[in-house]
Amino acid sequence: MLMQELAELKQEHRELDLAITDLQKKLDHNQFEVGRLKKQKLKLKDAISRLESNLIPDLRA
Repeated sequence: MLMQELAELKQEHRELDLAITDLQKKLDHNQFEVGRLKKQKLKLKDAISRLESNLIPDLRA
């Protein structure tokens, strides 16, 4: 279950990265839209990190 969610979040993160890159290539790109997408991408990265840390066993145990 967690692995599937992690894979979905990583895919969404990659898609956002591509969308940001494509948007920035346009001469008349909307900087506010780029900022919004980057913020969303950062939230996804945080969620991915949390999930990954839940999958790693506690080494102190």
